[in-house]
Amino acid sequence: MSYEKHAADLMMKYPKVEDLAAKAQRRLPKVAWAYLVTGTGSENLIDRNIQSFKDVTLAPRFLKGELSPKLETQLFGRSYGFPFGIAPVGLTGLMWPEAEVIMAKSARKYKIPYALSTVATETPETIGPEVGDMGWFQLYAPRDLDLNKKLLDRAQTNGFHTLLITADVPTPSRRERTKRAGLNMPPKITPDLIWQGITHPRWTMATLKRGLPSLRTVNTYAEFKNMMSVGAFVRDRLGGNLSWDMCARIKEMWDGPVIIKGILHPEDAEKAISIGMDGIVVSNHGGRQFDGAPASMEVLPNIAKVVNGRIPIIMDSGVRTGLDILKAMALGADFCLLGRAFLFGVGALDKYGADHVVEILKDELINNMINLGIESLDEL
Repeated sequence: MSYEKHAADLMMKYPKVEDLAAKAQRRLPKVAWAYLVTGTGSENLIDRNIQSFKDVTLAPRFLKGELSPKLETQLFGRSYGFPFGIAPVGLTGLMWPEAEVIMAKSARKYKIPYALSTVATETPETIGPEVGDMGWFQLYAPRDLDLNKKLLDRAQTNGFHTLLITADVPTPSRRERTKRAGLNMPPKITPDLIWQGITHPRWTMATLKRGLPSLRTVNTYAEFKNMMSVGAFVRDRLGGNLSWDMCARIKEMWDGPVIIKGILHPEDAEKAISIGMDGIVVSNHGGRQFDGAPASMEVLPNIAKVVNGRIPIIMDSGVRTGLDILKAMALGADFCLLGRAFLFGVGALDKYGADHVVEILKDELINNMINLGIESLDEL
């Protein structure tokens, strides 16, 4: 049954992303919910990310007559239906089985980008046909360039056209809450984990049907296919040595736009431009890496001032609403990425969830643009 048959009812029951988050928390076992919402340390940065949007206000201009907001956005020479896309998230299938497939289908339907993570639980070969020409690929750069090339070739062969190099994970963070929830790599079957499965039967049945979550893209390169071997491969072979020189070399391997994700300092934005990057993502990895970092919104204006329109700026970390998107664009962003919001939707409504998040954001964008007195995003 299609989402459209349920749309009015779902919009009445879940008119905000926060409502989907509340339902997802009830439907997901503790280990999956903790992985989705956790930060690191005391998790202060997650709160700062959210608060930084609340601290921004926009002055409405009334008496504009009838307004018809236009949401189509141009980015890297492509046309997208809205000024937002779906951010890359690793181990996505833990939060809901086949979550990547669900989000990829929504991305194609609504003409928004979906960024598949290197450490997702589905492969480029699976997601490429589902996402169509809306596919971006996120790279945790391997230590050797030969493996880099193999990953990039797989992504491009399967239709992914824009590359996101993630810089904001120089080392795995501690993420204490996930440890307390019982998430280990490799997973350990404990009485608590069994009880979580019993008390969340929909998630458990869907997981058993798809198979336990695994990092299927990188499984290919690990010595053995068990989670211990794959986990060791990720730890020892992916990331940890990313540099400006390596980013420049990766760009030479990719036929299409290349973006660095994880810029929080104006000088780094300038450096990204100097080595030929096509765009940057202002991101603190959703508050999941370094609890002492600034909120992305706090640094966005200074970065936008330095960039001065030379390359697109994409905003990430803490975006939850259509109004958040408008605020980010008013402060200098050209586009936004949302990760948790879409996974709240999938966790709450599974196959209908990503569609519903797009509809919520679209409705919020249109409503708030009319209230601001603008028809075009350029007017921000």
